[in-house]
Amino acid sequence: MELYKVPRSSRIKVVRDIKVPPASPIVEEEEILNFSHVDGMYSYCTRDNGEVVHLAAWTEVEIV
Repeated sequence: MELYKVPRSSRIKVVRDIKVPPASPIVEEEEILNFSHVDGMYSYCTRDNGEVVHLAAWTEVEIV
């Protein structure tokens, strides 16, 4: 499912079509993240260590 369809505050696994803004941390396929919300073209997600990452709203993910 596309990230923009995921409910806020969900735990997600990145499946494919990974796009991040320039100079943002790289996100790997199959990585598990904490999704907060979509803000424009990108989302606000965190890793378990608290690092903020931004995925494109159309990134394919699964809810875990």
